Amino acid sequence: MDQNRGIHSEDLTTTRANGLKRLSHPAGQLPSVDRLLRSNAGQTLVAAFGRAPVASVLAKQISLARKEILASGKPAVSEQHLLAASENELKQSSVALKTILNLTGTVLHTNLGRARLPDTAIQAIAQVASEPSNLEFDLATGSRGDRDAQLESLLKALTGAEAATVVNNNAAAVMLVLNTFALGKSVPVSRGELVEIGGSFRIPEIMMRSGCQLVEVGATNRTRISDFENAIDETTAMLMKVHTSNYEVQGFTESTSESALADLANQHNLPFMIDLGSGTLVNLTQYGLPREPTVQEALAQGATIVTFSGDKLLGGPQAGIIVGSRQFIKAIKQNPMKRALRVDKMTVAGLVEVLRLYQTPETLVQTLPTIRDLARPENEIKKLGETVLHALSTAETGEFDLTLVPVKSQIGSGALPIERIPSWAIAITAARSTSPNRTLMNLSEQLRACSNAIVGRIHDDQLLLDLRTLYNPDPLIAGLRHTLAS
Repeated sequence: MDQNRGIHSEDLTTTRANGLKRLSHPAGQLPSVDRLLRSNAGQTLVAAFGRAPVASVLAKQISLARKEILASGKPAVSEQHLLAASENELKQSSVALKTILNLTGTVLHTNLGRARLPDTAIQAIAQVASEPSNLEFDLATGSRGDRDAQLESLLKALTGAEAATVVNNNAAAVMLVLNTFALGKSVPVSRGELVEIGGSFRIPEIMMRSGCQLVEVGATNRTRISDFENAIDETTAMLMKVHTSNYEVQGFTESTSESALADLANQHNLPFMIDLGSGTLVNLTQYGLPREPTVQEALAQGATIVTFSGDKLLGGPQAGIIVGSRQFIKAIKQNPMKRALRVDKMTVAGLVEVLRLYQTPETLVQTLPTIRDLARPENEIKKLGETVLHALSTAETGEFDLTLVPVKSQIGSGALPIERIPSWAIAITAARSTSPNRTLMNLSEQLRACSNAIVGRIHDDQLLLDLRTLYNPDPLIAGLRHTLAS
């Protein structure tokens, strides 16, 4: 027994020694997940991201730290380091949308949400989102109402159309029109108008999914009215013209006018549709911008149906707007697909408020962010750039040089693709770097990680931060000051 006790005592001593050895090793000094969760910083993370995600990320960071210590013999990392690394990972993996500073030089940037809404629209959206509303309820009669009613009234007044309806985007509008009038039939379209829109969606594919057959007429650069005349047969359901708002063919070109196509459609008793794509309700030249055909002009040229976007030049929420003759809009509304493609109450509320601004067009440059951004005076943008540079004149910029340079902004989202608007940008160069492009790409990545993400564009070994859509310079100054000094 004494011998056994002696062996047992020796084993116990060895076990204790090994345990103390593990505890003294840096890997054994790492805190537990529970300890980190109970800390003040841990509780803050739990409040922001939830207990389960935080616990999972903390466990991952502890495991990574342990492996690194065992592999390299590095000292134990602090609780603060583990919590900071976990917070960074949680922020990076968060799926929530976040606001950014759009300094790309593209005003209506599809990837960045296109048009910014006016305050009146934002307030209306918040109101209907938080309370019940008369979305499809007629307060006068106490019976079921039409969610398009208020939108239709405004669109009729603004465009001169007999009727109107709204779906969730312009591609849906085109699809719904084609499905309503051309299901199982053919539609002639000029080859030069078979455009590809955002996300690699193409007009031929939308037509196919709508259940109609595309008949290509003319050539890429030249299409005549005779090409359409020769294409019309007993299977023809309608004529369609697509405004090539996202590209332009120049040189030896010819296209068929809207009025000529309208006359041809009338001769054959066919609907005539114009897809304007971006679409605008005002003459943009009054703001010093290039000319773009208006919805009113399309209707005046004889179109029985016109489709256009709500979140491009119009400056509203995402929507596809359809205006035209009463009989055709009625048929579109009766298509079962209309329900599948309808807009929600927030879109209705926001779009109504944007359309109301167009009732006073002389104040649009003050009230509608899209028009304000596009019409913004060049000298105002330059002055803001000088303010930014002056604020950063005493900041640590490391290997980077900052200058104010003239640039050209673009409208974006397929509108007026070859036109550019004079603007000013903060140009950042890495002249003292042996790999300037890689250095600028790293800087761009760091700026996107700022609390107010800063997104610019790299061009000719410069990171350009176009200031056209920036009005408050403080977030940009703070982001640059912090990032350049780190």
